[in-house]
Amino acid sequence: MKLWEKEYKLDRQIEDFTVSNDYILDQKLIKYDCIASIAHAKMLEKTGILKKGEAEDIIKELNSIISLEKKGRFKIQKEQEDCHTAIEAHLTKTLGDAGKKIHTARSRNDQVLVALRLYYKDELNGCKDNVGNLIRAISKFRKKYGATKLPGYTHTRKAMPSSISLWSDSFVDSMKDNIKLIDFTLDLIDQSPLGTAAGYGIPLDIDREYTAKLLGFKKVQQNPIYAQASRGKFESTILHSLTQIMFDLNKIASDLIIFSMPEFGYFELPQELCTGSSIMPQKKNPDVLELVRAKYHVVLSYEFQVKSMAANLISGYNHDIQLTKEPVMKGFDITKDCISIMAHVFENLKVNEGRCESALTEELYATEKAYDLVKKGIPFRDAYKTISKEY
Repeated sequence: MKLWEKEYKLDRQIEDFTVSNDYILDQKLIKYDCIASIAHAKMLEKTGILKKGEAEDIIKELNSIISLEKKGRFKIQKEQEDCHTAIEAHLTKTLGDAGKKIHTARSRNDQVLVALRLYYKDELNGCKDNVGNLIRAISKFRKKYGATKLPGYTHTRKAMPSSISLWSDSFVDSMKDNIKLIDFTLDLIDQSPLGTAAGYGIPLDIDREYTAKLLGFKKVQQNPIYAQASRGKFESTILHSLTQIMFDLNKIASDLIIFSMPEFGYFELPQELCTGSSIMPQKKNPDVLELVRAKYHVVLSYEFQVKSMAANLISGYNHDIQLTKEPVMKGFDITKDCISIMAHVFENLKVNEGRCESALTEELYATEKAYDLVKKGIPFRDAYKTISKEY
């Protein structure tokens, strides 16, 4: 059964191509589609479209599906295309005509939008929690090693004295800004699209405010055309917030890779965090950091994919937009994984205080020497020239 099924059989090659792996991705949305359907059923009862007993039976079965999916016992079949069809097929099979009524006053278009919004909100809040854990791990590292001084660099050359505290806090501050970006994104997407149907509304009296309140949305997304147009727009905003987190992780990884090299030795990665070489017995490689560094570019590519796919489309739903689902899901998975692994790195990272101290060579204090002269009344430009002659 397909929700759009008609009096003909779809060409198998066309079916395989159009369904692709969407039915697999939708396993993540089953719970959210059921939650949205429960709210929808309550609204249909409130407006008199469903009888009280019908609504109660539907809600009971939807909660049953959530339970089955949690146990791995509710699988979407390829011929069902998506979670919406699988859920409605179950309701129809178990409840008969009552199950057939659940799709009243909605389309798969707003159905997937609301399920995705609920999923996105959960995932973004999960990212916030992970970022908080990373901030705590960095702060604990800073508390242990913060007083240790080491060289600061510009143009990859020694510049001025820095410290573990200064270095660590730069990433803590940036991660706090990343949380602000997540909060902005959460606020942006916190709009209920349920009831906008295929993008042009419903010719029935329905209560969209009621379903929005039941689902915990801050407001209703009023314009049905914009509800469709926001798909892709919201996803690219989500991915942008994730790329900002990954950007910071990329820079942390780059710093640790360089400054844990034996030639520097400021940081030390325990051997348990390193992998080896198949030919060189001595190697202890920072693969974990190299992969985090690279995965920034993967998540960034997802942002560009979504922005590109959502562009040049006329107003209204276009099947192109279905392809924005996978990049966002993968972006969440990669980002959360990388945040967790970097927190683990900081929990085990060590600082070689002796190597840091020995690297604090005289030229790092050239600017300080110039300002010592400034304190004596010498113009800065003259002080600069005087000290530069020493180097």
